Amino acid sequence: MRLILLALLALFAVPAAAQVDQLPKVHVRLISDRDAVRPGGTFTVAVEQDIRPGWHTYWSNPGDAGAATEVHWHLPPGWKAGAIAWPYPQRLPVGPLMDYGYEGRVWLLVDMTVPADAPPAEAKLSALVQYLVCREVCIPEEADAELPVVVDPAAAPPDSVSAGEFAAARAKVPAPSPWPMRFALNGDAARLLVQAPALAGRAKPVDAQFFPAHAYFVKNAAPQDFGFAADGLVMRLTAGPKLAKAGALDGVIVLISADRSVQALEVHARPGAVPDMGSAGDLGLWLALLFAFLGGLILNIMPCVLPVLAMKALALAGHAGADRHHARQESFLYSAGAVLSFIAFGLLVVILRAGGAAVGWGFQLQEPLVVAALALLMFGVGLNLSGVFEIQAIATGDVLARRGGLAGAFFTGVLAVAVAAPCTAPFMAAAIGYGFTQSPVAALAVFTMLGFGFALPFLLLGVWPALNRVLPKPGAWMKRLKQVLAIPMYGAAAWLVWVLAQQVDRGGLIAAVAAMTALGAALTVWGATRMRRRAVGTTLALAGLAAAVFALSFVATARTAAPAAATTTAGMKSEPYAPERLEALRKAGRPVFVDATASWCITCLVNEEAALSRPAVRAAFARKNIALLVADWTNRNAEITALLEAHGRSGVPLYLYYAPGADEPKVLPQILTEGEVLKALGS
Repeated sequence: MRLILLALLALFAVPAAAQVDQLPKVHVRLISDRDAVRPGGTFTVAVEQDIRPGWHTYWSNPGDAGAATEVHWHLPPGWKAGAIAWPYPQRLPVGPLMDYGYEGRVWLLVDMTVPADAPPAEAKLSALVQYLVCREVCIPEEADAELPVVVDPAAAPPDSVSAGEFAAARAKVPAPSPWPMRFALNGDAARLLVQAPALAGRAKPVDAQFFPAHAYFVKNAAPQDFGFAADGLVMRLTAGPKLAKAGALDGVIVLISADRSVQALEVHARPGAVPDMGSAGDLGLWLALLFAFLGGLILNIMPCVLPVLAMKALALAGHAGADRHHARQESFLYSAGAVLSFIAFGLLVVILRAGGAAVGWGFQLQEPLVVAALALLMFGVGLNLSGVFEIQAIATGDVLARRGGLAGAFFTGVLAVAVAAPCTAPFMAAAIGYGFTQSPVAALAVFTMLGFGFALPFLLLGVWPALNRVLPKPGAWMKRLKQVLAIPMYGAAAWLVWVLAQQVDRGGLIAAVAAMTALGAALTVWGATRMRRRAVGTTLALAGLAAAVFALSFVATARTAAPAAATTTAGMKSEPYAPERLEALRKAGRPVFVDATASWCITCLVNEEAALSRPAVRAAFARKNIALLVADWTNRNAEITALLEAHGRSGVPLYLYYAPGADEPKVLPQILTEGEVLKALGS
């Protein structure tokens, strides 16, 4: 392939080459870092290219055109040559193309190993160096070079002059990065993060350039931009066709300091969260904590938490005008359960992300087993509210009753956080997105503030007795209300079963329904026999619970449901999201609306019904011929996770509108209204 390329380049260069002299454009020689070497030792040889002014040779990835230099060694028996240590290149624009290569004088370093049994004598190393040298025309050249090397058991180390020259050459070879790197992809827009707070602080470079190690990973001639987030340097690149399917982005990043010193680092970036310049990465810790607190506060009124609000309302009404001390204890324990659950959730996410997992807010609901277990929990809570069974013992004394109530308050806080996962409140996305790009301590601080905001209303009702006056006094109405409030629990369980149906095949769904049936039977038997025949009732109840767990185990091994093809969303024709499809639509000049959603995201479902499905919105989509891409995050999907993280989000919903010709999408609010959508679409 390389020979064909060289031949074609030489063919097209013939008319212009007639005006170019036939002298070599590059002078090649071999230079050793020492005069003599010891048997069994190693030394370094520089393949020097002295390039005529105005001409250039090529790096290991030549860019849009060209060919990398090749060195073919002819060595004495037993001698070994290592790979070329390429110095960092420079960008060389040639018309509409961008090459990567060298001008002037360049040293390509190669480490040599001498065999242990090499006899003391003069050995001759020779190499055939083939390269392409270009200006307006490209000329393939080759040169034979020789280097005599003395093998001497008493060889001295390199002299200071030689050592200094080779040290300067080695300084141009990219070093392993001391900092982790990540990249995120959104259509043809890519961002690379060097996670080094020092690069965003006093050590800010004045220039940065990225050179991909492989062709078609980035568009070489596209402009590169760089800026700073809270935890490092962010580069904006234009993705090539191969990056979307790549598991890593390799290459070299060259950082230029204010004193014009240069540091080249190897890049091996995995997909992950990358803040945009001037967005979530610049949010700042204190503002992120405020956003987290406000988001947690608003989360109390989101649809996903409403079923558990019934349990909190009953607990508050039961203590209205009664034992204030006990009510205060319950409020503290509920708050502790909520805050500790948020911290535990944040800690789990931090650990998983540190291990390389691309997870975010609500990730647990991408696991069918977790969804099925939550459905069983909601179903069991509904049965409890319906009076089918009671967890707390009866007539065992006031002390035990109080202990049961306090434990119940704590676990009510835990349950409230568990069911809050399908929702994302305003302010939450920016706060969590910021936390996931910072240190583990900052991330946990964000989750802690989320918990405090979430627990605050119930905490205030417990510590501020005056607020209890607005609550009705306890009475017989509570029993009837308790039975009515069981209905949203059954509804939540049914909804979770529907979510599960989007995740597993028919066998997994049947197993979940069987588990719910066994659980219902076990709790019914327990409730019916709690006053008499306790041994028989306990045995049967335990057998039913064991059957439920057994059936639930089949959900964990169920096959994943088949992915959806082109379908209808909010009454409009839609397609599944894919980076390649987004890029193709944008290249065709068509406006695109991306709906990042999930079956378990109640906020997403409410937005779809309240805004996206409205007649005026559907008419605007049709009038402007807007393509609707649905990024369904119900099941784990690395491409959708990368899309979310590229916009500073850790979970759904996310709504993006790409206007024709726009470089960046317009990000819509998380809580949609018909007016907000029409405004974003320019209607």
